Amino acid sequence: MTAHPSATMVDAHRQKLREAGFEVAELSLADIPDYVALVSSAYRGEGSKQGWTTEADLLGGQRLDGPMAEEMLAEADSQILLARDGQGRAVASVYVREPDDGAAYLGVLAVSPLGQGKGVGSALIGLAEAWVTENWGATAMRMSVINKRDELIAYYERRGYVRTGEVEPFPYGDERFGQPKVDDLEFVLLSKPLS
Repeated sequence: MTAHPSATMVDAHRQKLREAGFEVAELSLADIPDYVALVSSAYRGEGSKQGWTTEADLLGGQRLDGPMAEEMLAEADSQILLARDGQGRAVASVYVREPDDGAAYLGVLAVSPLGQGKGVGSALIGLAEAWVTENWGATAMRMSVINKRDELIAYYERRGYVRTGEVEPFPYGDERFGQPKVDDLEFVLLSKPLS
């Protein structure tokens, strides 16, 4: 009789997404165009206003371009997970970076307006949390969210993230991250312990 390895939490989260009609894989170079389009659809431009995660009222310009995505993919200490629907369309993604003092970083959680409200974002967060715990031994997850994104901050708080009281400046003047439409942007830091 052959022993079967026990399923991991990552496997369980992947299965949950699969049952909901989504396949998740680590981003490859061939996925970059779809990834850039996905992130843009979730955050910027008129199309992003169909969903609730848009930043279009706060920032114009690009959120991500091909060279930036390639740089992210090339980082030795990070991973990007991409979810596709049954038709092969990129509908959600999340970026994670290896722990610093036990805390991994979650960023660029993007769900296309077509995929919002279906639980894929929450399921992908769960997968990311399991992934950094199992692969990197993370004991916490941290993230930064634009201070004006009250609805998004509340979304993360409902998932166990808390404000640390720390803030980081927004990179005004660096158009790679967009063109601010307001003057008082900064990043609020959130954290969650992982078990």
